[in-house]
Amino acid sequence: MAEATEVVPDSTKTSKVEHFRDGRFFNPGVGEHGFGDALRWMMKRKIGPWRRWVESTPGPKPPAQVEGATLRVTFVNHSTVLLQTEGINILTDPVWSRRVSPVSFTGPERHRDPGIRFEDLPAIHCLLISHNHYDHFDAPTLKRLAASHKPVVFCPLGLAEPLRQLGFRDVRELDWWQSEALGEWGIDCVPAQHFSARTPWDRNRTLWCGWVIEAPQGNLYFAGDTGFCEVFAALRERFSGFRLALLPMGAYEPEWFMGPIHMTPEQAVEARAILDAETAIGIHFGTFALADDGETEPVERLQRALQDREDRDKFWILQEGEARPVP
Repeated sequence: MAEATEVVPDSTKTSKVEHFRDGRFFNPGVGEHGFGDALRWMMKRKIGPWRRWVESTPGPKPPAQVEGATLRVTFVNHSTVLLQTEGINILTDPVWSRRVSPVSFTGPERHRDPGIRFEDLPAIHCLLISHNHYDHFDAPTLKRLAASHKPVVFCPLGLAEPLRQLGFRDVRELDWWQSEALGEWGIDCVPAQHFSARTPWDRNRTLWCGWVIEAPQGNLYFAGDTGFCEVFAALRERFSGFRLALLPMGAYEPEWFMGPIHMTPEQAVEARAILDAETAIGIHFGTFALADDGETEPVERLQRALQDREDRDKFWILQEGEARPVP
């Protein structure tokens, strides 16, 4: 399994490295919880209810491609989403493994299958990777994609070499606010409020991020993992609205501990409004029990947060394997 290597940013890769110091990245203006806080959480955990296993039928095989301005979104589950438009197929943080862990015999385990069989995926042209946590950077899945699809991969600083070790040849490693072209599109690496780690010793040695796709028919935003923060207002100002936003809304309990790095459903609703996204889709819930919120709690809280809002139809929850066209 590829592990993150230490990154030493230079002026060609970062803009004044305002979020990198003493060999580690950080969230400017945000304090981090220490080991004592983590121990306090672990000692007093009250995990909400999860069914051991949720039986489901895989969704239909997606089309080979979607031409023109039509945007088709398929929710695989967790943070894995298939975006299809203008003949390009994009996959976000792909995870098909049974566990999101450094080993196969322990660690967070799926409570439901991916909504699409791996074998039913169309040709994947592009991957967007947000950070190196095991539920977002799944080495077995990535290795399969490198061998069978050979996509271009966009990743934050520090992940290019691990991705090349998994077999990818075209890897674009970017810092926050850097951009590269993918055909007629711009692919922008944008800030997120989170952290990175794959071992107890490599915390924040690699960067975390969200992604904006600047497409002719409207901007698309994949937030990755993030707490609620000023980034959304900055994105709204820079990109002038969004056709679609994929927003995380799970793993937020207890809020005193998870708040800086994971949004609540209510915060995801507010983020959509700040972004002025025509459509938002909730991600990062209902598949892996990563914090103390129960299996159905994120959706229930989201529904309550939306019920009295005039813009409630702009925030969607999709079942795993469900696909919809986005206006």
